[in-house]
Amino acid sequence: MASENNVLKMLLSRVYKAMDLLNIKPGYKKYLCEPRKTIEVAVTVKMDNGDIDIFKGYRVQHNTNRGPAKGGIRYHPDVDIDEIKALAMIMTWKCALVNIPFGGAKGGVKVDPEKLSIRELENLTRRYTSELIPNIGPEKDIPAPDMGTNAQVMAWILDTFSIDRGYIVPGVVTGKPIALGGSQGREDATSRGCVYTILSALKVLNIDTTDLDVIIQGFGNVGSNCAKILYDLGFKVIAISDVNGGIYNKKGLDINKLLEHMSKKKTIVGFKECDSIEGSKIFELDCDILIPAALENQITIENAPKIKARIVAEGANAPTTPDADEILLDKKVFLIPDILCNAGGVTVSYFEWVQGNDAYFWSKRRVNLQLRDIMEKAFYEVYNCHKEKNIDMRTAANLIGIGRVAEAVTLRGIYP
Repeated sequence: MASENNVLKMLLSRVYKAMDLLNIKPGYKKYLCEPRKTIEVAVTVKMDNGDIDIFKGYRVQHNTNRGPAKGGIRYHPDVDIDEIKALAMIMTWKCALVNIPFGGAKGGVKVDPEKLSIRELENLTRRYTSELIPNIGPEKDIPAPDMGTNAQVMAWILDTFSIDRGYIVPGVVTGKPIALGGSQGREDATSRGCVYTILSALKVLNIDTTDLDVIIQGFGNVGSNCAKILYDLGFKVIAISDVNGGIYNKKGLDINKLLEHMSKKKTIVGFKECDSIEGSKIFELDCDILIPAALENQITIENAPKIKARIVAEGANAPTTPDADEILLDKKVFLIPDILCNAGGVTVSYFEWVQGNDAYFWSKRRVNLQLRDIMEKAFYEVYNCHKEKNIDMRTAANLIGIGRVAEAVTLRGIYP
C-alpha cells in the first residue's frame, strides 16, 4: 500500500488532531494509538486438489479498557497489517461514540474468497479460528462479518471455538445465522443505522425529504441494504456502482428489480432499465446524498472537487482522505463521518451478544427501535459538539469517541 494512501497514517493524523483538542498527555497519546495486541498467523489450508497453501492472517485488538474487543473479519486479497490496525482503532472510537461497552478489534486473511471452493473456504476459516482460539471469546474478543465474510463463516467460527471448549459458546461471534443464536435485524443493521443518521441530518439541515436523489458507491451488504431501505422510504436512487462498473437513471432505479438482477448475475452491470457509466463517474453526478459504501480511500483530492452532493454519508470505513475532507468542508458538504454513520452494525452486534449471553431473544421491531434510539442520540451528540465548538463533524465525532476511551484509561490507570 502506498504511503500516501496508507489508511493508518491518515487515521492517526485525525486522531492526533482530536487528542490535541482534548489536551491528552503525550504518554496517553502513545497508549491510545498503540494496539494492545497484534497477532499474525500462518493459515495453512489443504486445497481441493490436495496441495497445501498458506495464507497470511491477522487479528489486532486495539483497546479493551471499555470492554472486550469487537470487530469484523475480512477476507480480501489486499488485506495488510496497517489496514487491520487502522480498522481496529476505528472500531475502538466507534464503540465509544455510540457508548456500547466494547473496545476495538479487527481481523483479516489475505485471500480472494471468490477463488476458493466452499470446502476450501471452510478449511481456511476453521484453521484461522483455531490459531486465534487463545485470544478470542465472549469476554475477550468477539469477531463479526466484514468484507468477504458472512453468517456462514461466523457459523464455522462458532463451531470451531465451541468444539475446542466442549460446549456451545454463542457469544464468541456476532452476525451468525439466526438458527444459531443470531439477532433479528443484524444483516441490514449497518445500513439501517446509516439511514437513521441521514434522516437526522436532513432534519437539522431543514431539507425536505421528498424527491431527494441518492448515489451509492458499492453494492455489497451495506450499499444494497441502504438502497433498499431508502427506496422503500421514497428516496430516488439514481446511480450505483460496484467493482465491475456503474449504472445511472435520472428518473430513479427500481431497487427491487435491481436486487433480483443482482441475485442472478452477482453484479449490477447489465441491468436493463438504466445507462451504463464508468464506476468512478458516479462521484461527478448531481445528487442530494452520496453514500460511499465500498473500500477505504475512495474520495480523494482528485475527485472531491467534482462531488456535488449536499450530504456525504460514510457507509464504509475511512472512505475519505484528509485532503478530501478539507475540500468537502470548503464546499460546505455536510459529512456524516464513518464512526457515526456506519455504527449500526456494531450496535446490533452488541444486541446479539447480549441476547446470546442471556439466551433471551428480541423481536426485529425491538432491535430496530433500540438501534434508532442509539443512532439518533449519537448523531445529536456529535452535531451539538460540532455546533458548540465550531469544528467539523469528523473531529466532533473523534472528540467524543476518543474522549470516552481516554477517560476509561485514566480511571483504570496503567498497571503496574
